[in-house]
Amino acid sequence: MATATSQAQELITCDLCVKPVQQFCNSCQVGLCEDCINKHVKSLKSMKHDIVPFTKRTVQLVFPQCTSHSHQRCEAHCQQCDVPVCIKCITSSKHKTHDIVDMADIIATKRENIKRETEEIDSVLSKNWTQDKGIENKISKFMAHYADLQKQTNDQRNQWHLEVDNIFNKMESLIQSLRDHHITTLKSCQAKLGSQNSSMIQTIQENKEILMSNKVSDINNYQSKLKEYRNIPQIPDLPLPSLQTNTVQGRELSIELGEYKATLTQTSLSSLTDEVSFLSVKELLEAKVIANIPTNVKNLLKVACVGSDKAWVNGIDKMITCVDIHGAVQDTVTSTCKDFPSDITVTRQGELIYSDYINRTVNIVRDGKVETLKITPRGWHPSGLCCTRSGDILVSMCTTDNSHYKIVRYQGQRVTQEIDKDEHGDPIYQGGKYGVYVVENNNGDIVASDLNARAVVVVDRTGKVRFRYNNKPPGGKKSFCPAQIVTNSMGHIIVADEFNNCLHILDQNGQFLRCVDNCGLDHPIGLSVDSEERVWVGLCVSGEVKVIQYMK
Repeated sequence: MATATSQAQELITCDLCVKPVQQFCNSCQVGLCEDCINKHVKSLKSMKHDIVPFTKRTVQLVFPQCTSHSHQRCEAHCQQCDVPVCIKCITSSKHKTHDIVDMADIIATKRENIKRETEEIDSVLSKNWTQDKGIENKISKFMAHYADLQKQTNDQRNQWHLEVDNIFNKMESLIQSLRDHHITTLKSCQAKLGSQNSSMIQTIQENKEILMSNKVSDINNYQSKLKEYRNIPQIPDLPLPSLQTNTVQGRELSIELGEYKATLTQTSLSSLTDEVSFLSVKELLEAKVIANIPTNVKNLLKVACVGSDKAWVNGIDKMITCVDIHGAVQDTVTSTCKDFPSDITVTRQGELIYSDYINRTVNIVRDGKVETLKITPRGWHPSGLCCTRSGDILVSMCTTDNSHYKIVRYQGQRVTQEIDKDEHGDPIYQGGKYGVYVVENNNGDIVASDLNARAVVVVDRTGKVRFRYNNKPPGGKKSFCPAQIVTNSMGHIIVADEFNNCLHILDQNGQFLRCVDNCGLDHPIGLSVDSEERVWVGLCVSGEVKVIQYMK
């Protein structure tokens, strides 16, 4: 029984049907049964066929048929023309003086190259598996570390009065942001390794099949991928933050994580509320202008700071200009917009991003060249932009008729969140001709300036409405007119009020803290905060940017 099974497995069938093979065409390297011999010869009339018994077959290379001379196979290669040639081609006037190389020699050399590359790719794959295991271990370590940080934070929370929960909310938000950033970075590296590994496995399999093949075209058309496989993604070295705490019983509590530090002086339970209230606003100073920057931008609309001493600005033309705090032009970019960018911002790496309403694109400027990052769905046009701490991009967009607005969160090219309706099914943002500016606060809230509704609208990270703000400033004579909006490291919300020529500063719960109206702000629209917590205000009519110090 075993012998019969073995014989059945070894049965060789005809290449044209399922009958047992009896003959072999040495010219075409195919096995044939008696019934298929004539069919094979007739299908390739222009070729010569050497039909022999299968047991007397000769295994050899299958050379392609010459396209210029019938009954001829291309057993050589013209170096000058880089084409296969037959014996008649070689003696023709076209190739007579050219260098001709035996095709068998070329194939032998390429087989050796493929074999060496396959062995090296296999070696690189082994190293990649090791890297992948290292990343998995590191992810586990990071997850455990951040879990421990959150436990420490919750333990410390019990020592503080309920009135200071906002401090710990900020701390948890920062931990989540740092964790998400680190884990996203590591998983991105892991994904690159996985993608490269899958590609290499496929390439190795394809190379093995080529090495088994007798077809000249399969081997001759081989394209090397070795160079791209040699670049193994490296595991990023990410520093782990530590939580620092200090308690002086009955006198002081402090907690610190990275650059964030909160200190509470405790005198008595009765006075604790006053201390907490003071903590939320104690950093605010009397606002003063420390720089006036002329930009020569007509109808200045947007400002986006880069670091501590530069900002991108734009108006109602295609140009986006980078100026420093002294007024010197550092760079210019001609946008791809048909009219002007709807909004501009910068990534955490300092790269300029702008939205193009008409073309429905979000674009990034890299090395002086404009690249399209995203194209919004048909019928939707991008307006406001925000790059979040986790690397996501928030895009406010409206329908072509401006009747509906929504805010969309992109993680790479994938849409992970859409914010447009509240729990009652009503629109969160009001339709109209004005765009909606958007920014992320450090507690995860998404803050929007909705000029159509004359309001600041704040939703939490799940998209649930927390509050709306639409108050006139103290002594204001005109209704609230919100333009660009920003947040700072304290979670304060700052919004430009064009009609009342001032800035409103709110806490992260929407409580009014201060009005900046003593700095000569004439039609303020553009707004951005630099790395030193100074606010850069773009004045629409004059094209001037004022840099204002308002925090200690």
